[in-house]
Amino acid sequence: RSMTGFGRCETVINGREITVEIKSVNHRYFEFSCRTPRSYGFLDDKLKNYVNSRVSRGKIDMFVSIGASDEEPCDVTVNHQLVSGYINAFKEISEKYDIPNDVSTVSLSRFPDVFTVHKAPEDEDQITADVLSAAKIAVDAFVAMRETEGEKMKEDILSRANTILSVVGEIEERSPQIMQEYRSHLTEKIQELLGDTQIDEGRIATEVTIYADKVCVDEEMVRLRSHVEHMKATLQSDDSGIGRKLDFIAQEMNREANTILSKANNIEISDVGINLKTGIEKIREQIQNIE
Repeated sequence: RSMTGFGRCETVINGREITVEIKSVNHRYFEFSCRTPRSYGFLDDKLKNYVNSRVSRGKIDMFVSIGASDEEPCDVTVNHQLVSGYINAFKEISEKYDIPNDVSTVSLSRFPDVFTVHKAPEDEDQITADVLSAAKIAVDAFVAMRETEGEKMKEDILSRANTILSVVGEIEERSPQIMQEYRSHLTEKIQELLGDTQIDEGRIATEVTIYADKVCVDEEMVRLRSHVEHMKATLQSDDSGIGRKLDFIAQEMNREANTILSKANNIEISDVGINLKTGIEKIREQIQNIE
């Protein structure tokens, strides 16, 4: 799965409008932030636990909107003492400044604290069940989007992994030729210096052997192939939360590529090694967004 996703659910449950929206970006760990209406803070931990049961990594933001239920009893009371004070104040203004006293019920109702709304205590368990029901739909869509994105990333990484194996094959094919070229080059240089003097073949063989030890990348090639195959197998597995594992494998691949480049004493091998590192870096960039 990709760590980038979005999901939304807007529904009516038990006469109450509920909207749940969830989105995420990549993050090293699971980080959850939830915005719910002030009086519904009891939902935060429950939503976090639910999302964490479905998602292992990513920086996740959830937004929850909860409307009033049509079935909830609601009493509205009038602050008569306050209304009386307003009426007397208007009357005083009217008399003092000789202007019409056009105060009305509607105008009085607009002043703060004239009305007090009393709601019956809400059933937290029922609200929790309703919101989690909506959250499930949003998270289902969210996870589906992450899986769709993840499948595309998987195909891209597998393609790049096969390209790396092809590059490794090029290096393996070229390596024996480098030894022969070095031997020929060394022999020519010695002949230039010594002229017709007899060349010590044993000494040349020793020098070639020393050179081979310095530039030989056979072990690195074997390990790099193993890492690539391990990465491919991991991508094909059904395990969840494979992002960290893939990141570790990519680091090991990069380490072997660095060693190959440091040993390269041939322009062709250096060029191929650079292509190798470039491919691995592109894989690592993709892996950073895998859950």
